[in-house]
Amino acid sequence: MSTKTPQWQKNMRALWFGNFATGAGASMSLPFLPLFISEMGNFPKWQLTLYSGAAFAITFLAQAIVSPMWGNLADRTGRKPMLLRASIGMTISATLTGFSPNVWVLIAIRGIQGLFSGYVNNAYALVASEVPMEKSGKTMGSMTTGAVGGQLIGPILGGYLAGMFGYQIPFFVFGFMMFCAALITMFFVKEDFKPIPHKNKNSFKDAFINIDHRRVVFAMFASSLLIQSATNSINPIISLFVKQLMDNHGNVALVSGVIAALPGVATLFAAPRLGALGDRVGPQKVLLYGLAFSGIVFFPMFFVHSVWLLGILRFLIGIADAALLPVVQTVLTLESPANVTSRIFSYYQSSQAFGSVVGPMLGSLVAGIMDYRHIFLMTTILVIVNFVMVRSAYKKDNVL
Repeated sequence: MSTKTPQWQKNMRALWFGNFATGAGASMSLPFLPLFISEMGNFPKWQLTLYSGAAFAITFLAQAIVSPMWGNLADRTGRKPMLLRASIGMTISATLTGFSPNVWVLIAIRGIQGLFSGYVNNAYALVASEVPMEKSGKTMGSMTTGAVGGQLIGPILGGYLAGMFGYQIPFFVFGFMMFCAALITMFFVKEDFKPIPHKNKNSFKDAFINIDHRRVVFAMFASSLLIQSATNSINPIISLFVKQLMDNHGNVALVSGVIAALPGVATLFAAPRLGALGDRVGPQKVLLYGLAFSGIVFFPMFFVHSVWLLGILRFLIGIADAALLPVVQTVLTLESPANVTSRIFSYYQSSQAFGSVVGPMLGSLVAGIMDYRHIFLMTTILVIVNFVMVRSAYKKDNVL
């Protein structure tokens, strides 16, 4: 006789697909933004890298600004309406991006996309509010494989489609995938939501009153910002760096897609295992070792002159990634009372989004002034700062 599957597990499976669609759709189009922009005009290198960074970052800037507002609204309406808002909004904006006639329209539409994004973090918040505490690490790791699995498939598929049919097509496919995510969320996700009385959630300060290790939570926000900055610093110009390494020979779009996807291969397999390890030994240890390993891998990228060596190091970064953001999410799940989960995760999303603004813009600035490879020196410094900050926060709160 089979036991009935708990609703939280059914929700997790449906939202796993939504995360997959979001990860695949975004990664299918983002690696080729510079190549798409380069077809819109004859731009010098500095201008192309600046426009690419702006087009990449503006989505996350808009997301960072509105995420707390969406988090507050989620406390009143539930996470499912926020998931539908995000998936439908990205369906429309991603499709319109493919019709962009010039770089300014492209940047504007990507800004609008940021206002309506946030599917993945709302999915995390919904699952985090329902999962039993003893299974939180493994579950959040499994949820991460959805987005990361999409990020693995997306660049390869996008590279093939872009190489065969043009750079607009991946944006159209992104829109279609988010439409599918909206349908699955609508019909298969059920949320037993109890609204939080408005008087109990008046301010930013109220969200942290009942959190024991506030210093650790704030460190997780800062850590997610720095992780995103380091990880995304190369993303806006990765296809241009690959093009330089290949001397403009061969299928640059496809190879760029593979290089962009390689971290996802490692993260896909490592995230659930490292999440389960965090349940046993403590997430703080996994996070600190992941940061140390990340710095060790980023530094040699400065010396890369082969696309294959870049690919190997990018694969290793995927292992480090599996020990970073999923573990941060686990820490927030364990530290956050259920009645403020949406707001805590919205602040977390804002931190991530600001990191996705700072990293690409710094990377574009460094690449425009010096060379693409100098970005990796910058990311190594960011990782070192992150390690020191997290270790200090844990020690001050007597968690280590």
